[in-house]
Amino acid sequence: MLLLQFSTSHYCRKARLALGYKQIAYRVENLTPGAHILKLKPLTGLTTVPVLMPEVPGFPEAIADSTRIFEFLETYQTQPPLFLADDRANTAAKVLEDWLDESIGTATRFVYYDYRSKAGKAIDPSLFSQLLIRVVKQQYNINDATVELARDRLKIALTELCDRWQDTPFLVGDRLSIADLSAAALLSPLALIPDYRNTYSLLFDRIAQVHDRCGEPQPPGLGD
Repeated sequence: MLLLQFSTSHYCRKARLALGYKQIAYRVENLTPGAHILKLKPLTGLTTVPVLMPEVPGFPEAIADSTRIFEFLETYQTQPPLFLADDRANTAAKVLEDWLDESIGTATRFVYYDYRSKAGKAIDPSLFSQLLIRVVKQQYNINDATVELARDRLKIALTELCDRWQDTPFLVGDRLSIADLSAAALLSPLALIPDYRNTYSLLFDRIAQVHDRCGEPQPPGLGD
């Protein structure tokens, strides 16, 4: 299988965690932001990563969106399962995944790129890196006001997730699910920000555990 991705995308990390958890062999092709549109649009009609290309006869040529990749992988290889057997628990996991995708992953992006352009600039002060960060900030309208809203959203989310992960290694049910993979991936950029890593140390311990379980290298800021 081939995963088309941006190497730094937390949504692409989500797909890699799922592939690793399923122990499915795959390769990655890192695309260049902007130029990626020329490759993805003919394949999926969309311009977003990740895109999984199964390269297996009888299966779709390309699958866009991390949620659809989850669904495909579950039908392609049922064990170990990404989804929960209990209907109510599985619905709760799906709701958490959607919330993380549509709200918290976006808030993470805003706070992360704001940090990288200011206090965290020393992480990579190169001209190319800072130019890319500037482009991303313009593309997503990342400014002081939107970052403040994102911080407020994250404070609520991280408190809730810490409460859920306090006494069990799983956000929903009695085993790893799409909820855990989504949280571990979509919050991973915050590991580079000391205030988050120190304040929510339990949460980042769980994120590290999920990465270990899936055989995925730890995100920057963890496992150093």
